[in-house]
Amino acid sequence: MEHPFLVGFTDALNAVGFSTMRFNFPYREQGRRMPGPAAHATVTWRAAVAHAREMSAGPIWATGKSYGGRMASMAVAEGLDVDGLIYLGYPLHPPGQPEKLRAEHLPSIAAPQLFIEGTNDPFVQPIAQFEQVVATCQDARIAWIEGGGHSFEVKGRKRPADEIGASLAPLVAEFATR
Repeated sequence: MEHPFLVGFTDALNAVGFSTMRFNFPYREQGRRMPGPAAHATVTWRAAVAHAREMSAGPIWATGKSYGGRMASMAVAEGLDVDGLIYLGYPLHPPGQPEKLRAEHLPSIAAPQLFIEGTNDPFVQPIAQFEQVVATCQDARIAWIEGGGHSFEVKGRKRPADEIGASLAPLVAEFATR
């Protein structure tokens, strides 16, 4: 939750009037690099949304980077109530393994979904396959970052991670307020 990308992203959203909350999943709190069972992450999402609802009467948007976004989508598919989902680099499949889709639950989500994706992200290649998956969703759209990788870095355009994260905030603000 303290990664410069996420700090820059949330700081930029705060600057335009959004309240944000960052949290770690249990595996990160335990100092592990690899995620634990999905059930641990979806319980964490439910607890985070419950806390956010205690703190604010406003809309709650679940936004996550890669694994965090996928786990939010699974929690929502299991019944977690949020006003929408925003994915910062949804990991559709492991890199180089497009046959191992992580999307069977996405069409069941009724809340609006915004997928912010880099055109060079190996987790969504081939792009046509990713677009077909998103087309099966009830209310979803994609915002492509031209040349962006999984963390939205663009070759030949060196920028700090906090700046990259902050650059995505306008897309999120526009989508969440539409």
